[in-house]
Amino acid sequence: MSEDSSAGWEAVATRFARIRSNVGTDVIAAWSDHVRPAGTIVDIGCGTGEPIARTLVDKGFDVYGIDPAPTLLAAFRRNFLNATVACEPAEASRFFNRRFDGAVAIGLIFLLPEDAQRALIDRVGGALEPGGHFLFSAPRQVCCWTDSLTGRPSSSLGETRYREYLTNARLRFVDTYVDEGSNTYFHAASEA
Repeated sequence: MSEDSSAGWEAVATRFARIRSNVGTDVIAAWSDHVRPAGTIVDIGCGTGEPIARTLVDKGFDVYGIDPAPTLLAAFRRNFLNATVACEPAEASRFFNRRFDGAVAIGLIFLLPEDAQRALIDRVGGALEPGGHFLFSAPRQVCCWTDSLTGRPSSSLGETRYREYLTNARLRFVDTYVDEGSNTYFHAASEA
């Protein structure tokens, strides 16, 4: 039996797409005001693109999508016909061999093991243009739980560890935000 490179998301793709809500779009929209207007943003773990990529596209950004679940990425392609996409796990992505003005990883980081979380943050730091911005979501506190859709383990490393990893990736911590669903977002920027 081969390992599931989508980490369980392909099996729950239809259900995930059906229950996805607009919680957090205000945070995404406000964060995007820091990104170069009409710039490029990579949505890491993009799913169908709703509502995150939609919010960014509606604000004039060129959004690239990365997701390991073929069903979710097919929906992303239908939703954004001209988008550039890659069907691959975030932790193995080459980020299209380019740099971006912004990167988002909403609902993703905490799904990865600690070493993969650290490595992804470091790789995002290297994929941002000078002055580029990164936004990801994770609980502020250290905690572990079972993902309600995939049944796989999830873990937040906590704000202190995330800030340490951002600094090690040459990213400057900017702020944290909390959306209407009580989800925490970490905002960092690459040095200009």
